[in-house]
Amino acid sequence: MRDDSLDFLRRLVATPAPSGNEHRIAKNYRDYVGDFVETVSTDVHGNVMAAINPSAPMKVMLAGHMDEIAFIVHFIDDHGLLYFSAIGGHDSVIPVGQTVWVHGPKGQVPGVIGRKAIHLMDPDELKKKPQLKELWIDIGAATKAETEGVVDPGSYVTYQQDFQQLLGGRAVGRGFDNKAGLFIVAEALRLLAEEGGLEPSVGVYAVGTVQEEIGSRGAKTAAFAIEAQCGIAIDMEHAIDYPGVNPAEKGQLLLGAGPTVSCGPNTNPVVFSLVKRAAAEEGIPYQVQVAPSATPTDAGALQLNRAGMATGLLGVPLRYMHTPGEVLSLADVENCARLVAAFCRKITPNTDFVPR
Repeated sequence: MRDDSLDFLRRLVATPAPSGNEHRIAKNYRDYVGDFVETVSTDVHGNVMAAINPSAPMKVMLAGHMDEIAFIVHFIDDHGLLYFSAIGGHDSVIPVGQTVWVHGPKGQVPGVIGRKAIHLMDPDELKKKPQLKELWIDIGAATKAETEGVVDPGSYVTYQQDFQQLLGGRAVGRGFDNKAGLFIVAEALRLLAEEGGLEPSVGVYAVGTVQEEIGSRGAKTAAFAIEAQCGIAIDMEHAIDYPGVNPAEKGQLLLGAGPTVSCGPNTNPVVFSLVKRAAAEEGIPYQVQVAPSATPTDAGALQLNRAGMATGLLGVPLRYMHTPGEVLSLADVENCARLVAAFCRKITPNTDFVPR
């Protein structure tokens, strides 16, 4: 991966982007893609739409959601401790002991998520999984008034874990789901702009969507506005290559074996065929991810837009999803961007997406 691209990925991971509060990462995205697209706009929800050939009659929408799972403060007690609700899907065993940033009205405040120590629990408590309502955030304040000087109810909270490279071309970070997907749509645009090959009568709209983690809300409104005939959502998929997960039940996806291409009712057969052709012709490795129903991704929203959109879903295998330490292969990320760009080059004004 080129140095400038890797630096951009680092910035995305370092930038807080809770669902409903994506404006900081949206700025990073706009700044990066602005150098190689014709138009960039942001809608009332916060979706960022960057386009090449925006006046073309055939439109392809790429969707990479900008938001990450997070928390939001809903109560401050008399001792200055913060109680919080989940934004998106959390495993309640993960937060205990994690350091966090509380994004207050005056800036970031460091804190730690606390729970009663195991030494103080009775045997029955030790057997139970903690619930979020039993946890709190400690910012070091001694009183409610002290906390209220830097934090309000409604302040967002994100984990402090940032990007680090691991052995084997892998990396760990917070929010790869789906900051890596946002990176991929940006890189696909860059490749199309710098390497060419896109039909002048085909427009590509790379959208950083908002609020996917709470129901693909941004993808719905952005898709309605763009009215594309075809859409590709880019998201993370569960790697099935570590102990305790049975490939016979879930299928197998391996880190480093290539990006994922979804197959099933959420995927248009013509799109699926074109993606596979593009991969074969460009020598890009890929893995088929079988999705037997609608997927809980932006692809579900794209498929049902207006009278229907020819939809595909590409992704990257990810270990430990929805934790502060998500792990992926940087080669898979890079190859996914290449595959998205190669697919876009296959589209012509005459491409017929109707299954026959």
